[in-house]
Order: sequence, then structure tokens, then C-alpha cells
Amino acid sequence: MISAIYASFCALLIAWLALKVITQRRKSKINVGDGGNEELQYLLGAHANAAQYIPIALILLFALEYNGAGKWLIHILGIALVAGRILHARGMLTKDFGPRVLGTQITIYTLFGLVAANLVFVPYQAMFTPW
Repeated sequence: MISAIYASFCALLIAWLALKVITQRRKSKINVGDGGNEELQYLLGAHANAAQYIPIALILLFALEYNGAGKWLIHILGIALVAGRILHARGMLTKDFGPRVLGTQITIYTLFGLVAANLVFVPYQAMFTPW
């Protein structure tokens, strides 16, 4: 399954962000919340944002692949998802608004693309599946 490749990259991103949060918590001696620490706030935001968007995008990507969409479409949408999430995380961690906004835009457009592809491709496939 092609989508498993992109799920793996997304999992690595989430794990890497989690490790950054853990490192900052230890460094700042903050067990719960952000303790008013701005660096931790950005790290928590980057991690939470990835954890919010990635699962639904991967579900849609898996569904699209499962229903027989073309490999090229899975790759394009998978690459866009990973790129968008990396750009957003980079923007959050460097406090650079440009990559953060671009990453958000790419992610949202990718989600719309996944939804549209699933709503168009899956019913089309269903019409021609002999049951």
C-alpha cells in the first residue's frame, strides 16, 4: 500500500515533535501544561496541530487507495500532505509565519482534494462494481 509510506512519514513527524516537547518539558521542568513558557507553547501547538490534521487525512488517503484510485493520485496527495505538515511544523518551530501559513494552506487544500477524490472516485467505482 502506497499510503502506508506517507502514514509512516507522518508518524515520524509526530514522534519527532513529541520528542521536542518532551525535551523542552525536561529542560524547563514543566510537567503539565506550558507553564507560560513560549517555546513550549509553540512546540505543543506544532505537535497538537499535526495530531489533529494527520489522522483524518490518512484515513481519506487509505480509503482512496483501498477503493482503487490511481497510484499517481495517491502519491501526489501523500506528498502534499507530508510537505504541508513539515512546512507548518517548521514555521511553528522557527516562529516564521510564511512556512506556517503555506503549510496550513497545502494541508487544507490536500484535505479538500482527498474529500473530492473520495466523493467522485468511490461512487464512480461503485457504479461499475458487479455485486
